[in-house]
Amino acid sequence: MIETIAKVDLPVDEVLEIKRNRIVPEKMTDNMKRISIVTGIHGDELEGQYVCCELQRRINEDFESLKGIVDIYPAMNPLGIDSIERGIPAFDLDMNRLFPGNIDGNMTEYLAAQIVKSVSGSDLVFDIHASNIYLTEIPQIRINELHEKELVPLAEKSNVDFIWVHGASTVLESTFAYSLNSTGTPCLVVEMGVGMRISKDYGDQLVEGILNLMKELGIWTGKVTPSRKPIISKNPDDVYFFNAATGGLFVPCVKHWQKLKKGDLIGRIFDPLSGKILNEIICPIDGILFTIRDYPIVDEGSLIGRLLREDVLV
Repeated sequence: MIETIAKVDLPVDEVLEIKRNRIVPEKMTDNMKRISIVTGIHGDELEGQYVCCELQRRINEDFESLKGIVDIYPAMNPLGIDSIERGIPAFDLDMNRLFPGNIDGNMTEYLAAQIVKSVSGSDLVFDIHASNIYLTEIPQIRINELHEKELVPLAEKSNVDFIWVHGASTVLESTFAYSLNSTGTPCLVVEMGVGMRISKDYGDQLVEGILNLMKELGIWTGKVTPSRKPIISKNPDDVYFFNAATGGLFVPCVKHWQKLKKGDLIGRIFDPLSGKILNEIICPIDGILFTIRDYPIVDEGSLIGRLLREDVLV
């Protein structure tokens, strides 16, 4: 059942509507569990849209196995998606810095408040993001250490490759996930793939994890594939960032999610005009590459990638 959860009038007789698709079993019972799949808070992140489509396809294939409520929110920032912009067009605002919103506030604050009202009370929420257009990320869940105890056991069953527990000081209180977790609605933040693209393999991987957790909650009785065991990082020193020493054209020499040894060649930065190699990026530690530059043009200081230290992999 497709419903409008928030609606505001726009200039020139246009209307902004945020919608959800509520999927319920044929026979409803009291105290049914509910899972919410949320994506599109950033308009240039489309990985979650495929997850919404594929999850609904899997449910419809075996609808008799559905024993709870599944709420699908594919486009929390429809204006951003329509215009391929990260934030809310014309307002120059990052929607993920507006929560929990204000029902009596301006248009953007009102929308944020209505979203929180609609999603709150879910037994579990997936807030699905992609990386930006510059970087590719492996499927991972990022967790505020304040909610580590409640969320890590759930994240471990989500079929992602990596769980990254952040210090509380690095987490903004105005994010959607923080607003939900701080008021008792568990929310897992997924980062995967690259901006403005769909990584089908990553999406399929996450759908399997969602179905696993639906089964855990009693929402799904159908067939599931066991979730892979993720790597968990809780120490800021576990992750090494490396950046471009100069501007130019970055050409990688390694693959994403590849184990590397100290001294391995990660990639080169070229001058397209002369063809000369301006810089060779050498792996500084033993580890695994979980973030890699996707957009090839770099400036001095541009993030090239992130490595997870080898001792975390054991």
